[in-house]
Amino acid sequence: MPNALELTGIRKTFDGFAALTDAHFSARWGEVHALLGENGAGKSSLMNIAAGLYAPEAGQLLVDDNPVRFAGPRDAAKHRIGMVHQHFKLVRPFTVAQNILLTAPPPPEFQSHGERLREISRDIRNKAAELGFDIDPSKRVDALSVAEQQRVEILKVLLAGARILILDEPTAVLTDQEAARLLQTVQGLARKGAAVVLVTHKMADVKTYADRVTVMRGGRTVATLNPQEASVAELVKLTVGESIAAQGFQPSAAPRGPVRLSVRGLRTPASPEGRRVLDGVDLDLHAGEIYGLAGVGGNGQGELAGAIMGLEGEPTEGEMRLEGHRDLKTMPASVRRSIGIAAIPADRYGLALAGGLSVAENYAIGRVHTGRYGPVWRLRRGRIQSDTQEAVRAFDVQGVRSVAQKAALLSGGNAQKLVLAREFGKSPTLVLAHSPSRGLDVRASAEVHARLRAARDSGAAVLLISEDLDEVLQLADRVGVMTRGRIAGEFAQPADRQAIGQAMVDHG
Repeated sequence: MPNALELTGIRKTFDGFAALTDAHFSARWGEVHALLGENGAGKSSLMNIAAGLYAPEAGQLLVDDNPVRFAGPRDAAKHRIGMVHQHFKLVRPFTVAQNILLTAPPPPEFQSHGERLREISRDIRNKAAELGFDIDPSKRVDALSVAEQQRVEILKVLLAGARILILDEPTAVLTDQEAARLLQTVQGLARKGAAVVLVTHKMADVKTYADRVTVMRGGRTVATLNPQEASVAELVKLTVGESIAAQGFQPSAAPRGPVRLSVRGLRTPASPEGRRVLDGVDLDLHAGEIYGLAGVGGNGQGELAGAIMGLEGEPTEGEMRLEGHRDLKTMPASVRRSIGIAAIPADRYGLALAGGLSVAENYAIGRVHTGRYGPVWRLRRGRIQSDTQEAVRAFDVQGVRSVAQKAALLSGGNAQKLVLAREFGKSPTLVLAHSPSRGLDVRASAEVHARLRAARDSGAAVLLISEDLDEVLQLADRVGVMTRGRIAGEFAQPADRQAIGQAMVDHG
């Protein structure tokens, strides 16, 4: 079977750091080829070279067994290569149709912009129906959930005509049913002759859908093998260099405490069609427990998280009371942080970190309001530096050569550990964690989960919002299903996975 895409002897450095030293990868027409590796192993860097975003300093790139050199993503697109990135490349104030129009082939000269947009909208609806997605082409991207934005990215690549598809963590924010549908569709595209590269950390996806798997570690290719001939334990060992024991649900040793957060009748304004994104949310979250909120993306989970964090678009009805305090709706976000609310948003680069600022600045910004670093016009830089260095060590944030380096240079897992270091720098009373291990590898996910369990065991109330049902069942003491802007059902552990999945489908 001929190679659709091949990279050999690839080397790439960033700011003197070798991200790739001797990387090799090939994908054949008609196959799904999985790419495994820890965060920082070089997977995304290698695929960014294939997509034309980076130029290699050494090595060769071939498409259809012919050497090519890309000056940018447009060159890659001309060779029908499309990449769905882990961190989305969407224009947030634009609609779905406008975003896809940006990458669509140019229209005929006689076609007006309005006609072209209507044509694109029809294409979006048709392709979305084929994939089982529920996407409104006229909806603005900044009004979509993270899961819905992921679907738009997938639609954008497919509608641009890509036959070599690079999917970076495509199922990270999908439910079991959605992920199965998507991967079945992707597998079907491969069987029709496309080449699919599946960058993933989900071993089950590799075992079920991949024809071959390549493992990377430390910027090098470790092995390429048939996933059916290797056990999950062997794949994990190749990925991390050691065996990591799988962990199931671990209940807290301490008894559950009093209600820490009480949410009653939470509603957002109705749309012109009469729909409310939050439509009567009732929730009690106890101290010393992890409450897992499952559900199909777009049912109000992001808006609930934003309401608790104090972001724009506050609900107009209902109340959110933290034990011993007045209604959170009356408090600005800074006050909420000062009374012990810690937040780990789903979009770590959009809402949790400023990539252009240093590691130290990103860490310190969560404590400047406490006065620890002096007045804002004369900050104590030495204390900021020493605190950040201590936090980086304590939370094992890798890739930090200096706390003065930009946070954008950190891999996904290490960026998330920096967020955890900042949010858990003071003992929180309430932790809001939205998709905390999205896009993270086995080791980084395990570390994030351990931190959430430790917060629970120390008496914090933890609200875990995740579209990864495995994560919810692994961490949550109680599971709620959110559909159509409200809690549609609750399940105690040990929870029935099928019953939860059915609740999500029946009401979604």
